[in-house]
Amino acid sequence: MARYTLAHWGTYEVEEGEGGAPKLRPFAGDPDPSPIGLHILDERLQGLRIRRPAVRRSLLEAGPGARPELRGEEPFVEVNWDEALDLAAGEIERVRRDFGNAAIFGGSYGWSSAGRFHHAQSQVHRFLNAAGGYVRHVDSYSLGAGNVVLPHIVAPMDELMAGHSSWDQLAEHTDLFVSFGGVPIKNSQMNAGGVGLHGVPRGLAGCGRGAKLVNIGPVRDNFGKAGATAEWIPCRPNTDTAVMLALAFTLVSERLHDQAFLQRYCVGFEVFARYLTGDTDGVAKTPDWAQAISGVPASRIAELARAMARSRTMLNVAWALQRASHGEQPFWMVVTLAAMLGQIGKPGGGFGLGYGAANLVGSSHARVRSPTLPQGRNAVSAFIPVARIADMLLQPGGTFTYNGKTHVYPDIRLVYWAGGNPFHHHQDLNRLKRAWRKPETIIVNEQYWTATAKFADIVLPATTTLERDDIGIATREAFFVAMKKAMPPCGEALDDYAIFAQLASRLGCEAAFTEGRDARAWLERLYETSRELNGHVRIELPDFKGFWREGLIDLTPHDRPVTMLEAFIADPQQHPLRTPSGKIEIFSERVAGFGLADCPGHPAWLEPEEWLGANDPTTHKLHLLSDQPARRLHSQLDASPHSGEGKIAGREPFYLNSRDAAARGIPDGDIVEIHNGRGRCLAGAIVTDDIMPGVARLSTGAWFDQDPQSGLEKHGNPNVLTLDKGASGLSQGCSAQSCLVELRRWSGEALPVTAFTLPKFVSRP
Repeated sequence: MARYTLAHWGTYEVEEGEGGAPKLRPFAGDPDPSPIGLHILDERLQGLRIRRPAVRRSLLEAGPGARPELRGEEPFVEVNWDEALDLAAGEIERVRRDFGNAAIFGGSYGWSSAGRFHHAQSQVHRFLNAAGGYVRHVDSYSLGAGNVVLPHIVAPMDELMAGHSSWDQLAEHTDLFVSFGGVPIKNSQMNAGGVGLHGVPRGLAGCGRGAKLVNIGPVRDNFGKAGATAEWIPCRPNTDTAVMLALAFTLVSERLHDQAFLQRYCVGFEVFARYLTGDTDGVAKTPDWAQAISGVPASRIAELARAMARSRTMLNVAWALQRASHGEQPFWMVVTLAAMLGQIGKPGGGFGLGYGAANLVGSSHARVRSPTLPQGRNAVSAFIPVARIADMLLQPGGTFTYNGKTHVYPDIRLVYWAGGNPFHHHQDLNRLKRAWRKPETIIVNEQYWTATAKFADIVLPATTTLERDDIGIATREAFFVAMKKAMPPCGEALDDYAIFAQLASRLGCEAAFTEGRDARAWLERLYETSRELNGHVRIELPDFKGFWREGLIDLTPHDRPVTMLEAFIADPQQHPLRTPSGKIEIFSERVAGFGLADCPGHPAWLEPEEWLGANDPTTHKLHLLSDQPARRLHSQLDASPHSGEGKIAGREPFYLNSRDAAARGIPDGDIVEIHNGRGRCLAGAIVTDDIMPGVARLSTGAWFDQDPQSGLEKHGNPNVLTLDKGASGLSQGCSAQSCLVELRRWSGEALPVTAFTLPKFVSRP
């Protein structure tokens, strides 16, 4: 009987290799398997595993809060599990006794495992709830602005992602596919809960055979192989909303918009139209106006608007567009523009919010009910938007606005992190480094010696996916997978569940956390609950024993074509949206009532914090894009050979236009220093005309590697440069894509990359 496992990058068959060690190969039926996950077992990654509990020397010698400025540089002392757990539990008890549970921040980003039970984010949150509660974070770096604004306009993002029109519908019905920011096939290698069958490359290729593809944005090569036939319209970063407004202006001025659709399915178009024509602010949003902002020729904007009106048109925006100043606006505007065309709910028409962003977007697989670990009740009401971690730590007692309300930053004394790597995800890492000194204690469950582990006080080694049993399934994916343990834990690593169970025992909340179940009992309970829920929607699953015996349940017989918002369009009274009006809100009275200058009640062009239109031409700054990497997911597996093969002299590649390179005397393959007022980093130059002049690209995920003397980041992590400021007062989302930098050839010492060097260990004094 074959054994399987599920990872963020795909489903794998587990075979026995040399000496009985496990070996992975992609699931045989996957039409486009990702190579990333095949390197999970590479010896370079195994060499970075955390094998024993470790404590930062100053905390061990002098107690909590000792020498926080040495985090990330100071040696560790390895200790036994009992001592490490006693220390961790003692610190949690001290903080909740002296300062209350609102002084504990439970950090996680959920990416340590695709399994539904051994999901670090679920585990740490359940544990902290059992221990009395914690300060949580909401939303994500990927979708901070979109998650907040979309429920006011049309529907929650999770609902829309799972309901996108399927690729088969686009292939059959779409005439014109226009994407702002492209369709980044590299991102679709993954899904948060794992990938069954990779469908996006084939889906986009099928769409391209019958539809004209138009790629609007600063980069040509983000459309996969279909980009060879796509029309590329270069557009300055952060100006997509201006182009969409000009498209809308053309539709209105030439009476090409669908007034009947707007009247039946939308509210507020009249208010928006007055802004569009300039009646409210004196500025008509014409193609000429948009050309001055975006660089897109006015004539091409007008032509494209007319083509959209006479074609079955799918409009798409990449997630990157809302990871910017005023990131709510492009998402709001694409919904508005699609509504003006009147094609929402029709096969092959409407809008997309991230085709290419993840494998599930555009999937025709069934929407099954996944097993979910109950989180319990959080007794602490305080929270932050995830991208405001540094603000919280640096400004305790300060206020922030979020979704129409004002909140107060708590005074955090202890951070418990499990799953994810904030020294990858967060912006302005030098600022985060300063903020990271504020808590008295930082505890981390980790698998590898990442920067986050190195910057912790107490480090507890956790198992990886192949070292434990779990259940794999994700939204709109093809399989239920029995993720059977394939190898023993590395060193003394324990499952997150086992770690938290032992901490809960020390804190007097073991019964609340475990409910008397071991990990196997939880797997059976979660699966059987999911089985019952899926039975209600006529998806029959075998019992747990049958599932575990078979190893993989094929859900593809339940595949069906999907058209987003089809039921609402068919009968808006019977199937209203969950917006205040039950309709698409082009003008939102609720958002307008928040009184935010940086997010008005309808989509609008608002000048970004940093962009090329504000550039002093004498400084020759470049707009830096920090996209997702092609050879890893976020920072995961960065030490693998697959990730390393894409680097230049061991550093992350930095893409720039040939004109910009020539002006600075930078040849292809040269080491360059990228800098601004926030930080400096080194990278390897790749000169290309697939990126427009004035724009550069440095993908995220290179493990943070800062020289302690000079402050220079040596590995090519763009988040030493990016802006740590909320997208707006509505969402406080990440604004990393609004970032100007300067560039020069590196003529200094060839500093070695030490990101994959283990920390120093010393003996107990």
